[in-house]
Amino acid sequence: MKTIKEITQALKAATQVEEWMTEIAQDERAGVVKALVQFHKRLEKQEALKQAHQAKLDFDASYLPHQAAFVAGTDEAGRGPLAGPVVTAAVILPNYCVELLGVNDSKQLSKEKRNDFAKRIKEHALYYAVHFQSAEEIDRLNIYEATRQSMLKSMEALEVQPDFILADAMTLHTDIPQASIIKGDAKSLAIAAASILAKTARDDYMEALDEAFPQYGFAQHAGYGTKQHLEALAKYGPTIHHRKTFEPIKSMITQRE
Repeated sequence: MKTIKEITQALKAATQVEEWMTEIAQDERAGVVKALVQFHKRLEKQEALKQAHQAKLDFDASYLPHQAAFVAGTDEAGRGPLAGPVVTAAVILPNYCVELLGVNDSKQLSKEKRNDFAKRIKEHALYYAVHFQSAEEIDRLNIYEATRQSMLKSMEALEVQPDFILADAMTLHTDIPQASIIKGDAKSLAIAAASILAKTARDDYMEALDEAFPQYGFAQHAGYGTKQHLEALAKYGPTIHHRKTFEPIKSMITQRE
């Protein structure tokens, strides 16, 4: 009889149900029972991941005008913060791209997984582009219009013009056929990939900004209005990277004039 450790290691290495597991299922040792339960849970989780991935692939494919067409997804990161740019990305993936299993809305992933997926997306995407819209442009245009224009610029930066655009909850001013998808990063693989590229690019930018302005804690809150950030604003005032039309910064500037 195999030891519990041997059985546990074999189950951890297995990727599907195999014949030898029939005998293991009759083993009443608590450690074996626990290992078998964990094995089946892992398989169920993996199957759910595959089904979710396939649903995203099918969603994107449903917008293909023809089999050789390019469908581009676009999304943003950073509409809500008080400081830093809003960042957008545009991504064209191969049709039925299976290499990006697990790619999802960037907000649903850990930083480590986002960074890993960002590398994989850049490796497997046919084309991608990232655009940074500055705080100055956000103040000039307003956050909605600044984001929309940034999405379009990321599209225009692609090496090829897409045949169809899938935009996360946004309508772009372009003649290219498009669809505005509510919660698109949960439905479309192309949009989810764009959300990851935008988020990781913005996080890298804010971490670099933290080195220049360490007193604000940008690496911790990425420019969002946390208690730490608001206290720093009250003590040091806004930087050139803060959005002057966002509260409470707008009121701070008015009071000083």
